[in-house]
This record gives sequence, C-alpha cells and structure tokens, in this order.
Amino acid sequence: MKPHIEDKQPLLDIKNLKKYFPIRTPLGRTRSYVKAVDDVSFTLFEGETYGLVGESGCGKSTTGRTILRLLEPTAGECLLDQQDIFQMNQKELRDVRKRIQMVFQDPYSALNPKKRIGKTLEESLAIHRISSKKVRTELVMELLHKVGFQKSQYYRYPHEFSGGQRQRIGLARALILNPKIVICDEPVSALDVSIQSQVINLLEEVQEEFKLTYLFVAHDLSVVRHISDRVGVMYLGHIIEEAKTDDLYKDPLHPYTKALISAVPIADPKQKRERIALKGEIPSPINPPSGCVFHTRCPYVMERCKTDIPALETKENGHRVACHLYDDM
Repeated sequence: MKPHIEDKQPLLDIKNLKKYFPIRTPLGRTRSYVKAVDDVSFTLFEGETYGLVGESGCGKSTTGRTILRLLEPTAGECLLDQQDIFQMNQKELRDVRKRIQMVFQDPYSALNPKKRIGKTLEESLAIHRISSKKVRTELVMELLHKVGFQKSQYYRYPHEFSGGQRQRIGLARALILNPKIVICDEPVSALDVSIQSQVINLLEEVQEEFKLTYLFVAHDLSVVRHISDRVGVMYLGHIIEEAKTDDLYKDPLHPYTKALISAVPIADPKQKRERIALKGEIPSPINPPSGCVFHTRCPYVMERCKTDIPALETKENGHRVACHLYDDM
C-alpha cells in the first residue's frame, strides 16, 4: 500500500452506480431488467491500483465499461476532478477519454485484424488530432519499444503475434494518449500462467513510469493480491467488502470473501487452509433476493438478512463490509 494514499483527494469517485439491461417482449415492451450493477460506490486515488474481484457475472466488467461510458449508466455519478462523466456531452467525453483508457480481456477481438498494429496505435492520436503523421509514427514506435517490441514489428498484423504479445499491444494502445487512469478488464485471464507474470510486471513498470492509476478487474485473487493496493469484492452487482489488500487477505470479514479466499491455491503444500464450500446457485440478477443478496447462500444467515439490505459500513482501518454480522462493531 502506498503511504497515506487514502489522505489524498479522490481522482475518480463513483457514487451509487447502477446499470440495468432491459428485457423486452417480442413487441418491444420492457418486461423486466437485468440488474448487472446495482448501487456501487468506490473511489480511486492517484497512483494506486484498485482491484475489483468476484465470480463471473457479478458485474465487474460492466462497472468498468460503464465508467468509461462504453455502456450508458442507468443511474449514479462518476466524478473526475469533480466533473460528472455521466452528464458530459460527446465533445467533453472525447476529452475525458484521453485521461481514461481501457485494456480489454480478449486482446485479439479488441484489435482490427485488417490493420497493422502501428496503424491501430496511431488511430487514437489521429482521432484526437495529436501531432503530425510523421511524429505519430515516431511516438508509436517508441511506445512499442517500451512494451517489449522491436520497431520493425510496427508493420505486422495482429494474427502474427501471440496472446501475450497482443495484450502488450492492447496496453500500448491504452498508453498512447498518456492517460491518468487505465481500466484493466481481466487483462491476464486469457493468458498462460507463465505469460501472466510478464504482463503483470509490465503493468507495474509502466504504472511507475507513466504515473498511472489502475482499476484492475479480475477473478483471480492471487493476481489481484500481487498488484492491488485496495480490493473491492463484488457479488450480484453489489460491492460487499472493501479493504486494503493485506487487511482483506489476512482478515476477511464477509462470508462470501472468506469463501473466495479459501479457494485460492497455497504454494506451500505443508500449509493447510479450510476450504469453505458455498451451497446453492448464484441467484438471477433479473430477480435478485430481497434484503442481503448473499443470504440465499450464506452459512450465517439470520432472519433480518432476508428483509434488510446491509449498508456498506466502515470498520477498523478503513475496512468496509456490508453484513449484518458486524452491525454492532
């Protein structure tokens, strides 16, 4: 954890973010909604890495895409330097996207297979009318070298690279506009374990060099522990726990977080950890449970959990948890 990072002003402040997807009848009427993200709030501080974790389908990636307005929000605020991104027009949003960029999960589908990678990277500079064509080419070649490529590879197509190399290209495309914030949407989940460490190390190197702030979306808790300063745990569209990385892994409070961490493999075979197996299936985000959304699978469920929604309250050392077990702490 970077010293006193929580004493700074938030660089990005997300408040009560909601993203609902309508389910329509054949006649086009809205029948109900998929509540992918439901009242999510958190902050990003300059220079930190905020890990967002949870099972597949919990709303992690949707949160990242909605912040950048690749998906339009249903409700909420996203404040960048006290300006709400969700209220900006297209011209203002274009300027914001110089400051917030994204690295996508699938590096191949995120690249145009008909374009040489050099032209793909230059495209962002051309859209924002940055420098002349000659200078743009020089900038791209220099950035390719920073992420581990030869300048001659500027002329190659995406299919000529491996998955790890394509993810480096995706990172280079995010960095070309010199942003302040990079949203990493499961950037290593599609890669071999041996390549994951290389990409993670590269992310840390460029973070230091370019003074970046990361929102790191992932389901691999081992990776998140390595790279993150703080971690938020999502379940069924809600953040149910948030803490500094060391605090969360040493002393998780929420029963769901405890179950997630118990499933992380231990490198030392002599060490043992009790495996917590959750019963039941994840409820549908179309019709989430009343009260606490986790109560249908929680081993400590109480009657009030079925009716009362727990608030995400701050406990010791900035540790936040949404669970009725800790209401009196």
